[in-house]
Amino acid sequence: MSPMIEVGHVDVVLGGNPVLEDVSLTAQAGELIGLIGPNGAGKTTLLRVIAGLLEPQSGSVALEGEDVSRMTAQALARKLALLPQDHVVNWAVRVEDLVALGRLPYRGFGAAPGQSDRTAIADALETMDLTGISQRPVTELSGGERARALIARALAQDTRILLADEPAAGLDAVHQLDLFTHLQQLANQGCCVIVVMHDLTMASRFCDRLTVLDEGRIHATGPASKVLTSKVLKSVYGITAYRGKANGVPFVVPLESLADRGKRPNSSARR
Repeated sequence: MSPMIEVGHVDVVLGGNPVLEDVSLTAQAGELIGLIGPNGAGKTTLLRVIAGLLEPQSGSVALEGEDVSRMTAQALARKLALLPQDHVVNWAVRVEDLVALGRLPYRGFGAAPGQSDRTAIADALETMDLTGISQRPVTELSGGERARALIARALAQDTRILLADEPAAGLDAVHQLDLFTHLQQLANQGCCVIVVMHDLTMASRFCDRLTVLDEGRIHATGPASKVLTSKVLKSVYGITAYRGKANGVPFVVPLESLADRGKRPNSSARR
């Protein structure tokens, strides 16, 4: 089976500094992949490259066998939804109208939503627990509510590929669990989901596979049990950690930073 996402030997240089170096990655339908690593490892840049927002200096990106660089914006938006890290909304649009923006790839700008659009919007609002506040201006929401509204917009786009950059940032515990449960369900239904995340317990619990980026290169990839080893946690994150299970659910608790011991050199600035 051909991969839904295929990144081949990608290099990205920004401001004269290498940000991604020889990065290759494949992702299949039905996978929820966690993209993890320390701040500045290149995770956001990799998502932007996959989404066609940033052209690499070398290498290739294909979605379901089609070169991203040759796709129109509308064709790309019907195939892939991207939830960026920035949760800022600067205009007082209603929550429902913000979520409805996710349907623009399927209808002309200014055209009234059809039944399929209204269904997708309603489902996204319900999934993110926003139905009760759907008529409120986004600018009046809390940070967590605003994050959920933007996630709902991406869900309403109803694509087979979803890229999310730290989607749980600002969410309380129950909505974090609800979000990752839904992302897992999307993958089980045949979607391909890649999520940038920092919570190693959530990564261990929900992701089928983890890819660890460090200083612009892929350090490790595989199931959490094989990737989140003491060696990787020390060399990539510069920490010791306790790994265990509670009622069968894996967890990772950072115990000690090794930075002050000089065990991990300062990394160059990457995104």
